[in-house]
Amino acid sequence: MCGRYASSRRPEDLVDEFDIVESRIQDALEADYNVAPTKEVYAVVERPPSKDSPEPPQRQLRVLTWGLIPSWAKEASIGNRMINARMETVAEKPAYKRAFAARRCLLPADGYFEWYPTEELTKTGKPRKQPFFIRPQDHGVLAMAGLYEIWRDPDKAEDDPDRFRWTCTVITTEAEDSVGHIHDRMPLMVERDRWADWLDPRVGGDTGLLVPAAPGRLEAYPVSTLVSNVRNNGPELLEPLPLEGS
Repeated sequence: MCGRYASSRRPEDLVDEFDIVESRIQDALEADYNVAPTKEVYAVVERPPSKDSPEPPQRQLRVLTWGLIPSWAKEASIGNRMINARMETVAEKPAYKRAFAARRCLLPADGYFEWYPTEELTKTGKPRKQPFFIRPQDHGVLAMAGLYEIWRDPDKAEDDPDRFRWTCTVITTEAEDSVGHIHDRMPLMVERDRWADWLDPRVGGDTGLLVPAAPGRLEAYPVSTLVSNVRNNGPELLEPLPLEGS
């Protein structure tokens, strides 16, 4: 699964990186080195101008909340459990199939965290978990495949500007060999030459879109257990632990 990641790039950098046509960012998010579910995150989406417009969809940068609320949900709390969608079933499960058909997005990240159970035991007898940060070897942006939904809050008035909630989920896949020893799942990465098809809402939910990125492009290294507490946040969370004996 993917339950934490880092996102420190400025919106203007993401606009350039993803060839954004329209930025919908009013107030930039602060750099976040410990992104957790229910937080606001940047997302790249493509939206049609209107139902009858002949114009192509516009690529936008938006702020979404991590934790997808399906359009048919009766209450928002379901989003707390919908932070990941498995690639193997995303086209079939009721919670995701509508979004997969027309509301796919990219979630930019510096990298993501996973926890590896070591042989050392805690006081309760459970394996002590060592966090790792996993990022592109070239330190470029990690474009994670995601889905988004627009949920109408039934408790808010028609004229309430917050009546619609934009939420998202991260699609996960089987981990490649280079990081599979840390955790058996990883975010599905979308390579640059596939961004256009992935984002285009006119391209239906074809499972042919679900292509894992080429292996061997990630690096992983152990980091401080400070990241395990979501209240901790800062670039020091990405610092590699010193090698033993150094």
